[in-house]
Amino acid sequence: MTATNPLITLNNGVQIPALGLGVYQSAPEETTDAVLTALHNGYRLIDTAAAYFNEREVGEAIARSDVDRSEIFVTTKVWISDYGYDSALRAFDVSLRKLGIEQLDLWLLHQPLPSDFEKTIAAYKAAEKLLAEGRVRAIGVSNQTPKQLDELISRTGIVPAVNQIQVHPYYTQPEWRAANESHGILTQSWSPIGRLLRLPGRRHQPARRPRHHRPGRQVREDTRAGRTALAPRPRLLRDPQVRQSPSHRRELRRLRLRPDPRRGGRDRRPRHRRTRRTRPGLARPGERRLPDPRLGSPADQAGRQRR
Repeated sequence: MTATNPLITLNNGVQIPALGLGVYQSAPEETTDAVLTALHNGYRLIDTAAAYFNEREVGEAIARSDVDRSEIFVTTKVWISDYGYDSALRAFDVSLRKLGIEQLDLWLLHQPLPSDFEKTIAAYKAAEKLLAEGRVRAIGVSNQTPKQLDELISRTGIVPAVNQIQVHPYYTQPEWRAANESHGILTQSWSPIGRLLRLPGRRHQPARRPRHHRPGRQVREDTRAGRTALAPRPRLLRDPQVRQSPSHRRELRRLRLRPDPRRGGRDRRPRHRRTRRTRPGLARPGERRLPDPRLGSPADQAGRQRR
């Protein structure tokens, strides 16, 4: 390995390149050429996942490359829909078949499943089985919080070699990195240069309001997807059973919204009633003519109308 891309030794003795190419959001038709170009220019770590839907294209690039397979470090991840012991083993076989390789270098659990952490534990135990069989050289996790990491280590037999989390100069996560280091786990960064990079000396431009914005809905910035999206409507506007108390009205004022009179709130907006105006002395068909002060008293005008 070159000096610009040194090797790092994991807690089980396996060496991993310090720099690599991640193919997240890489279109399948573009992935093969991107991986080939990266390998040609010195990259030796390729990071993909089942949820990226481009494992097959990564495998095709590895097969077409002039770089020997032993020099390429391949990482893939199992998605939460395949968590569980048996389903994780099946998902590993599918990934290996798509990549077209006999042994994987690093297999990660893509993210924890807090709603059913038992499946996360079962999937990691399946990874331990694959490690013992020699079908993968190292196993690890991704996006695990320190608390989740402690629970997983206490209930399994092998400490993860890697915890892949988001780390960059504008999001350093010192607590997570310290927790990984305390267990001897390598912190691997995804998005290492940041998704929304703020250049020095330039003001940050807020996200523009999308065309489909409607009053009463707040615009938020989805940093993971890199686009603006509409936030859900507040519960006190969605739920007709919520009584609009003074605290709710204050919340509405904070959101620059107004209470809905159909749901028990009083609408204090001024109502400008449009009235039909008729010039003095003129009347439309079927309307009473208004008196004109320039033509004398109302009685005189009424006499003229009777004539």
